[in-house]
Amino acid sequence: MSVKHPVISVTGSSGAGTSTAKVALEHIFHRENVTPAIVEGDCFHKFDRVTFKEKAKEFEAAGKRLSHFSDEANLFDKIAELFKSYGETGRGKVRTYVHDDEEAKIYGVESGKFTDWRDIGEGSDLLFYEGLHGGVEEVRPYADLMVGIVPVVNIEWIQKIHRDTAMRGYSSEAVVDNILSRMHDYVHFITPQFSHTDINFQRVPLVDTSNPFIARDVPTPDESLMVIRIRKPERWGIDFPYLLSMLNNSFMSRRNTLVVPSSKMLLAMELIFSPIIHDILEKRKS
Repeated sequence: MSVKHPVISVTGSSGAGTSTAKVALEHIFHRENVTPAIVEGDCFHKFDRVTFKEKAKEFEAAGKRLSHFSDEANLFDKIAELFKSYGETGRGKVRTYVHDDEEAKIYGVESGKFTDWRDIGEGSDLLFYEGLHGGVEEVRPYADLMVGIVPVVNIEWIQKIHRDTAMRGYSSEAVVDNILSRMHDYVHFITPQFSHTDINFQRVPLVDTSNPFIARDVPTPDESLMVIRIRKPERWGIDFPYLLSMLNNSFMSRRNTLVVPSSKMLLAMELIFSPIIHDILEKRKS
């Protein structure tokens, strides 16, 4: 952990909704006049698209499964190296995974491949990581704030199915097979992180999601609640009475757990993160 060069990580599975937390933090960065060094977690995958498919076939032939959730397909040591280096020097090395042809034009690298490693951090105030593994064991000692985005698993699956079929052109059957193939790694590499993250945001449906594989729609914000668990409220100076007064129809379910309508998710994030980020920056200045 570093006072001078803070590291913030937002962690969530594929389809979890980490982009909302990213938007909330970007709003705060803008208001606080903060320049973040932004890192996308998929740059730490071990294999490019073609190589991953080849390796997956090798694993399958050996009676095993390879997924982007596991340590065998990721460079956990490189994430830890980045967090540690940035905390000590305000600098670090990353690369970019090129997702599509549009990005290929920007980076001059074929879709499905990585750019070369490059230095980042010059002129930045903090490091902001968003990805699958911002809370794995290797990186925890070097993160100042870890945030988990963890909808209940049925919502997570529904969101993934709808996203991958509508935006990425996969069939429903292919997405379901992908979900099933990742379950072992999900349990062993994704879920354990959320016991260590400082703040978790978990969306809970108020409608029937018993069979997520036939759901026609993703539950709307009005059809769900957001359960917000702060692991150590005293550490972050969380003012629960203030949050309850600002978030209509919210309530406490435990001494460290706030429940709010999901339609208030972005507002809740900004209300919770703003004083934390401000305090981190004040300590950095002093």
